[in-house]
Amino acid sequence: MFVTGRLPVLVALGVVPVVLLGAAGVDPWGVLAGWLALCLLIACGDAALAASPAGVDIARRMPARVRRDEAVETEVIVRSTGPRRLRGWLRDGWQPTAGGPEERAALDIPAGESRRVRVPLRPRRRGEIRTEFVVIRSRGPLGVAGRQRVIPAYGAVRVLPPFASRRHLPSRLARLRELDGSTSVQIRGRGTEFDSLREYVRGDDVRSIDWRASARAGTTMLKTWRPERDRHVVIVVDTGRTSAMRVGDGTRLDAAMEATLLLGALAARAGDHVHLVMMDRAVRAHVSGVAGAALVPALVEAMADVEPQLIDTDWSGVAALVRRMTVRPALVVLLTAQDDPAASRAFLAALPAWTSRSRVLVGTATDEEIGTDGPPADAEQAYLQAAVQRARSDAARVAAGISRAGAVALTADAEALPPRVADHYLALKLRGLL
Repeated sequence: MFVTGRLPVLVALGVVPVVLLGAAGVDPWGVLAGWLALCLLIACGDAALAASPAGVDIARRMPARVRRDEAVETEVIVRSTGPRRLRGWLRDGWQPTAGGPEERAALDIPAGESRRVRVPLRPRRRGEIRTEFVVIRSRGPLGVAGRQRVIPAYGAVRVLPPFASRRHLPSRLARLRELDGSTSVQIRGRGTEFDSLREYVRGDDVRSIDWRASARAGTTMLKTWRPERDRHVVIVVDTGRTSAMRVGDGTRLDAAMEATLLLGALAARAGDHVHLVMMDRAVRAHVSGVAGAALVPALVEAMADVEPQLIDTDWSGVAALVRRMTVRPALVVLLTAQDDPAASRAFLAALPAWTSRSRVLVGTATDEEIGTDGPPADAEQAYLQAAVQRARSDAARVAAGISRAGAVALTADAEALPPRVADHYLALKLRGLL
């Protein structure tokens, strides 16, 4: 049973008879007790006349998957099997990170009929969001009180990474088509593969003219080239404690996932083989042997449940795993946070094992730049500027160590990291280094 806001108003109206009868010489305490008893009787009677929530059947309709921060609408189908009209409210029991509505949905269901209640969600975390029940409140005819019941009704939606960096994909695919020779602009890079012959067009590189084919055809013929295919791109995402640091509106792990999806989509379109390993001391996700249009769905499925682990990453174990996966020629992309010289010793020690076999890119997502120009206004700002300078100095030392090991260090904020990683991949394709 529950009561509504009308019951306190009804009780407050008892002031009138108490005052009037008290002025007439009647015991005011007796009048008050009688009024409260009458209000209680009205509330109990109203609740008894309400439709029973026990006579309600619940069904659900919802998508199996949704991207994080994406609005989705679920439905709760409520069927009244009792003899009375059900008027009241429904509250769905989604967890807070599902982003469900705070207000209750109104119900007005004739006996024997059903109604659909739309429950909009906007998930704020990856993984699986669940609801175990719905709460039905059935109010009485007077709206003073009613019945309440918790009805088990399980539902779950899998929340995938948002892939916000896909907005950068069309421009990178256009550049990839230029490399593949699909446009009138033909680019020849060192180590690229011969594709076909076509007629010379003003503006083409004269070094690509095939004079023998031109003599046979009676017109100037040009060789077109395309980057090598069937290369291997191994993406390693660090899920250790450094991946939990906040950068921008998310964590370093979120930025690494965005870079992984953009690079994976681009490399799959280029005809290369993409492998993903998400690891700290254990493998949290692994994708390999998936190609073409199925790659990105496989990546988002694998990454959906992965969360940062508050432990140090076992870089020797990561190196051993990647060695078993890499074949020449390959590109190894390490998405981690290497900005502390003391904490980066194990990582730098394992790095030569990769650079001796493959080309290695180390990508790090950083927070927004904090200005250090000008004199500090107070002691707090002075300490902040000193801390920023120290962090930049440490990151520069680690980047220098990465370069000495033969890898490329790339640092950017969470928004800029995915397109910069993709641009590095395209630059290697253009130069014939992958």
